[in-house]
Amino acid sequence: MSLLRELLDNPLDAGYRTAPRSPESGPGRPLTWRQVIVVVAAIVIGAGAVWSARELRAPEGTVTARTVLLDQIVERRAVGDELQAANESRQIEIEELRAAALEGADQELLDELAVLGVASGMSRVSGPGIVVELTDSEAAQAGEAGTEEERVKDIDLQVLVNGLWASGAEAIAVDGQRLSSTSAIRAAGQTILVNLAPVASPYTVEVVGDPVELQTRLARTVAGAHLGVLRSSFGIRSEITVAGELVLSAPTLSELRYAEPLGGEATAASDVGAQSPGAPTQGRPGPTDEEGD
Repeated sequence: MSLLRELLDNPLDAGYRTAPRSPESGPGRPLTWRQVIVVVAAIVIGAGAVWSARELRAPEGTVTARTVLLDQIVERRAVGDELQAANESRQIEIEELRAAALEGADQELLDELAVLGVASGMSRVSGPGIVVELTDSEAAQAGEAGTEEERVKDIDLQVLVNGLWASGAEAIAVDGQRLSSTSAIRAAGQTILVNLAPVASPYTVEVVGDPVELQTRLARTVAGAHLGVLRSSFGIRSEITVAGELVLSAPTLSELRYAEPLGGEATAASDVGAQSPGAPTQGRPGPTDEEGD
């Protein structure tokens, strides 16, 4: 009985009661060095992420070099447009003054002067015509790799322009650039230049002339077949629309040219090699000679 009573009154051995409390059993267990390293590393990584996010986000009002260049391009284009409009206004004034000065002169001479002004591209021309638009393929416009040949080349515009001249065009302008006897269509790297001015897709070719005759004769030239090849083989789209009234301004000359009488002898001189309107310059191989009717 004494043994059973002892077990009931003292269920734990005396050694358990006298053993010291284990450090792990007490509250507020101290952190190990591994846990300290983990905490410090987490703090450092978090601070670095916050700092990187703040650096990547450009503060408001920050002006980058690209922004400055874009602003300058827009500003220069606006100035160029204003100057172009002023040149067109001056050209109209010049034509009016010339007509007044030549009033009463030989009508045959005036008619010849008007014809020469249109043929050389030096006079403002208006009238009905057609508009031809060439556009790069959809893949090329999307910037996909391997689509370089699906872009309109300078040779394509040269062939088209030659075909339009052969089809009876009175005046032609490419993206607003009037073609004259000294005009050239060429490439500078990946950019097409018309009168040394860059043009881009879609390329708009405005043509003054009889719309029906232009379309009919163009279809019979090498240019008409060339447009078909561009469409079927390279995905380059071409669209022709009829325009009731087109106004093509005279081209802007970089150098003022005028005539002076030399001892009563008529002379003609030029420091720039003349070129027939729309004559091809350089580009990928392709047809360059146009056939007439």
